[in-house]
Amino acid sequence: MSTSEQKVMQYLDEAHATELALVRVLQSQIAMTPRGSYREGLERHLDETRDHAQRVSARLEELGRHGSPLTAAVGLVETVIGQAVALGKTPLDLLRGSGGEEKVLKNAKDACATEALEIATYTALERLARSVGDDETARLAASIRADEERMLERVLREIPQLTEAVVGADVRGEPSYRVADTGAAEAVRAAGTQTKRTARQARKVPGVARAEGQVKGAVASQEDLAIARYDALTAEEIVGRLAGLSQIELAKVAAYERRHQSRSTILGRVDALQGDEPWPGYDELTADEVRAVLAEGDDDRAREVRAYERAHKNRAGVLKAAEREAATA
Repeated sequence: MSTSEQKVMQYLDEAHATELALVRVLQSQIAMTPRGSYREGLERHLDETRDHAQRVSARLEELGRHGSPLTAAVGLVETVIGQAVALGKTPLDLLRGSGGEEKVLKNAKDACATEALEIATYTALERLARSVGDDETARLAASIRADEERMLERVLREIPQLTEAVVGADVRGEPSYRVADTGAAEAVRAAGTQTKRTARQARKVPGVARAEGQVKGAVASQEDLAIARYDALTAEEIVGRLAGLSQIELAKVAAYERRHQSRSTILGRVDALQGDEPWPGYDELTADEVRAVLAEGDDDRAREVRAYERAHKNRAGVLKAAEREAATA
């Protein structure tokens, strides 16, 4: 491989890494942004960004670069857990610092900086490719750069309106930001109605259940919690009921508690109970389903189930099956 080809591939690698990072940034921003023209622009650009990453990756392969197994694995799980990861970060962002209007405006300013970086990246790639006679890569870079320039112009057009929302909230005392209108909240509602099967499947990926619980807790009322009459209970009464909750329910309680009284006894107990399930998706299974898995005869798994059940749901049938499998191993 010539020096010029190596340099082109280096720049393509940088562009590809930038696109993959931008996918995550856009997912997080969409999760925090209420419905409207700005979020529509972000959602369209997320689709564009995924397409850019695929086109750059395809060009790398044409030039002789084959994706690593790790890169392939990331691509496979991205559609399953990408949004969940973004949603998991959102409640914590919303609970810190200034109001939602300010956060959306700051995100938009960050987006301008990101788009400018991408424009510079593809400008350099196009110039390099043309200088070494790689017209195919140059055309690719020019095409993607044009998309980034359009997105930057769109975000800049949104800045005045987003700034007015900050003035309304922080100066006039007329907030317009509602967590219930954000992409995170809408995704949670969709998961609870039309896509329950998809949500359950996604929870089989480590960490997704907790992320979903954090998002739901950030928009939940006490009626949405697994502990009835939550607001009327003392901290000690709530602590006594936490062990029976799933990981998603624990995360939901923690997010709700942080929004309200933020009692250290409750949050500390939740933190102690939160941890890895015996396997991803365990909390979604019935006792019969767990026993069916235990019947496969894996003694390590049986011990993990026994320890987890004793600390959490404490289901007699599951404990008996786990103890039986561990004893016969």
